[in-house]
Amino acid sequence: MSGKVYLVGAGPGDPELLTVKALRLLQTAETVLHDDLVAPEILQLLPSTARVQNVGKRCGAKTMRQEEINFLMVTLAASGLQVVRLKSGDPLIFGRAGEEIEALRRSNIAYEIVPGVTSALGAAAATGIPLTHRQASSTLVLTAGHRVSEKSGESWSECAASESTLVVYMPGHDYAATASRLCSAGFAEDTPCAIISCATTPRQKVHRTTVSNLYLSPTLPAPALLVVGEVVRFAENPADLVEPSRLSNYAFGAQEGQLS
Repeated sequence: MSGKVYLVGAGPGDPELLTVKALRLLQTAETVLHDDLVAPEILQLLPSTARVQNVGKRCGAKTMRQEEINFLMVTLAASGLQVVRLKSGDPLIFGRAGEEIEALRRSNIAYEIVPGVTSALGAAAATGIPLTHRQASSTLVLTAGHRVSEKSGESWSECAASESTLVVYMPGHDYAATASRLCSAGFAEDTPCAIISCATTPRQKVHRTTVSNLYLSPTLPAPALLVVGEVVRFAENPADLVEPSRLSNYAFGAQEGQLS
């Protein structure tokens, strides 16, 4: 009997932002293949009977190559298991879901995509930044900082010209280079920016600055993203560095030691 693969979005970190379907799948999971940046609060929801494996990467250090992940998903599902492929944020936004879907289709493995709250939405909500605003921005652009190319530089120029909100996933720590690219793209030096680390979790940190001072930003832990645009001026707290109060009741009744 063939199994099935569920490509599940874990959201930005706060377990209360999981969809009802995602929570149900996690609490009844047989096998879970998760990315490295999935929040530990999410992993605590897994049953002690589940086979859990970290197949992600951090700072370029891969636990497993993508081809190996594809093979593992197919093999486990073909043996009859229900496999949860757990990704931070949403599977379809910078989550390599497209490659995994292709592998599952080639092997005739049943699959289902369970969307999640992507990091940009979670970070914006946690900091009170409206990603669009009638008086500031009517366009939102999501891009990945770890793959900045000449083409992406052109899209950044379009963002600056149209006064769009630019959200850079995985911006890295070379903020001087990022500031240089933003200035070259046409962003004004006083354009506000916000670096948001571990959004929606008890570890959340927020650093607010401008394009000209971006190079002075502290190194905050991953996962982090960078929001650039006039909408940052509407952020809820004017402090440069903000740590929210700890989340309460985050485990949905999960007990310590559930994770195998």
